[in-house]
Amino acid sequence: MIEQLTDSDIKIKYHEPLSKYTFTKTGGPADMVAFPKDKAELVTLLQFAKAKALPLTFIGNASNLIVQDGGVRGLTIITTAMRQITVQETTITAQAGAAIIDVAKAALAAGLTGLEFAAGIPGSIGGAVYMNAGAYDGEVSDVAQSYDYLTAAGELVTLSGAQMGFAYRHSAIQENHGLVIAATFQLKLGDKAAIKAKMSEFNARRAAKQPLEFPSCGSVFKRPKGHFVGPLIQEAGLQGKIIGGAQISMKHAGFIVNINQATATDYMAMIRLIQKTVFDKFKIHLEPEVRIIGAAATKTPTK
Repeated sequence: MIEQLTDSDIKIKYHEPLSKYTFTKTGGPADMVAFPKDKAELVTLLQFAKAKALPLTFIGNASNLIVQDGGVRGLTIITTAMRQITVQETTITAQAGAAIIDVAKAALAAGLTGLEFAAGIPGSIGGAVYMNAGAYDGEVSDVAQSYDYLTAAGELVTLSGAQMGFAYRHSAIQENHGLVIAATFQLKLGDKAAIKAKMSEFNARRAAKQPLEFPSCGSVFKRPKGHFVGPLIQEAGLQGKIIGGAQISMKHAGFIVNINQATATDYMAMIRLIQKTVFDKFKIHLEPEVRIIGAAATKTPTK
């Protein structure tokens, strides 16, 4: 069912399977889903949710996300229609739904260096800021200048990078439950050939080491201090383990891949198994990097 909000171009989908949008191809239904195209539509949706006392959930490109099989209550706002990218001298401003890969490409086209690390990260700008995404010794916080941010109360504020509380795979947004609607990155002039070469190198390394041929939620766990996740899981004897349709990747044990119509319940069972086994063997707690939302299934999903 699709409803158009009164006096608006915004359409709301009801009982929409979020498996249509997640990189794992898993996830239960959202009660309501909307795709705002700009800040004005976003504010309208927030007002709609507040008037109806609806819980709010924000999703970007859903690349480092698990939606549990019980689905998501209230209104889910998916920002992928908000994807404008603007280059001005040595800064780039991108809306929350823009793919960070596309922002890195825009930097290359403008001869700007600083975002090479992001050339193969599949997430959106909003998600990348939310978790301070990074790769190959680079992070979003390295090039952070400012963010247009919508608080949970609907107030629009601009925050500097220093105000975002960045740490390893962390930002203050994870505690205050607002939404980045745009981000501005401060870059430097560079040599296009050198920028392109570095991006190509990073993408070749990613393709060689990561199971890009299967649906996955990306890197599942944060790196514990002094250790690497993949080798820990290998040494625990879990690489290749299958639960339902989910498998610990044979290419990189830090990834769980969907090899045969996996469910989010399969993913959650695998995460718990990995955590328990690694802790039992090494006394190391693996903390999820992947964002997990929604309700657990009330029964095992039918495949």
